[in-house]
Amino acid sequence: MNKENIITINGQEFSFESGETILDVATRNGIYIPTLCYLKRATPTGSCRICVVEVEGAENLVTSCSTPASPGMKIKTDSPRVIEERKTILELLISSGNHNCLIQDLDQQEWTDFQLKSMEIKGHEQICPAYGECRLQDLAIRYRVKPRFRPKESEYPPEENPFFIRDFSRCIVCGRCVQACNEIQVNNAISFGYRGAESKVIAKEDYPLTNSDCVFCGECVQVCPVGALVPKSVITNKVLPNEVKKVRTTCSYCGVGCQIYLHIKDNKVVEVTGVEETAPNYGSLCVKGRFGYEFINHPDRLKKPLIKENGKFREAEWDEALDLVANKLKEIKEKFGPDSIGFLTSARATNEENYIAQKFTRATLGTNNIDHCARL
Repeated sequence: MNKENIITINGQEFSFESGETILDVATRNGIYIPTLCYLKRATPTGSCRICVVEVEGAENLVTSCSTPASPGMKIKTDSPRVIEERKTILELLISSGNHNCLIQDLDQQEWTDFQLKSMEIKGHEQICPAYGECRLQDLAIRYRVKPRFRPKESEYPPEENPFFIRDFSRCIVCGRCVQACNEIQVNNAISFGYRGAESKVIAKEDYPLTNSDCVFCGECVQVCPVGALVPKSVITNKVLPNEVKKVRTTCSYCGVGCQIYLHIKDNKVVEVTGVEETAPNYGSLCVKGRFGYEFINHPDRLKKPLIKENGKFREAEWDEALDLVANKLKEIKEKFGPDSIGFLTSARATNEENYIAQKFTRATLGTNNIDHCARL
């Protein structure tokens, strides 16, 4: 560590590595600086400016996410000037579209009452599907922002595809989805289009996503800090954050081992998100891993085993079916050897079931003839 690499944040000295930003140093040392557009593993842009800090000797406030730390810097993260700037930014963002979850009857309430009411998610589910998980909402509460400007009406209608809804009226044009698509997933399917107040996130030639290069990995949905990108299942099932239990598991679609959270409501998987803090995927998923789970509760899914007799299937009890399979496998193994038997398992079974299947195939039957494919 270079002893000269020292900066002062809020009166405390901290060392830093070459290439670190002010935000990197502050975050590593437990100093809170709010962010909206900042995205790990992507190039910081400072476009939202909510992370501004005051640097001694600098005429203007600087964005901490994109400003490199340099020796001798003296920084204030929550000076009156910084707080006032953040409030103004939040007021402008709230007025940029349909961010009405916090402004109902605000003038008629004391701030403490308003904060308490804002935590009661019930009653707000029809306002915004991201209520309770919106970073803009969290910051508006934290900085006691009361809107001063008339909300802008969106010129662009919501766009629907098989997996999620794009609600342009709630988009704050922070750019996280664009960076996630272009720098993390490297799909290059979306970018900024138009200019000024008409600016929005578009696919190539402003086509709907279904007619674009989008592969529907959902990385944009994962990183959206507001309610502009929401899975259709969340809206269909009226999912609220306080009603969901998260269960961490491993995606079974391929051998990469992506870590996922199953969002469960009433014993039903209603959403899947990537685990951002761990390898190998750090939150990223493919279209199957993120959206391919509806088969679990599909009404056409078999509930009982079927036995084929005289060319037709009939329902059977489990004991009868298992006895039949066990006897047939034993007969084939004794007559033709274990390698005459092959097993196919499916990504639509759990990891535990697939593990048991391969263990049974190798240890009990004595063959390595087992395969797994996501298309089965």
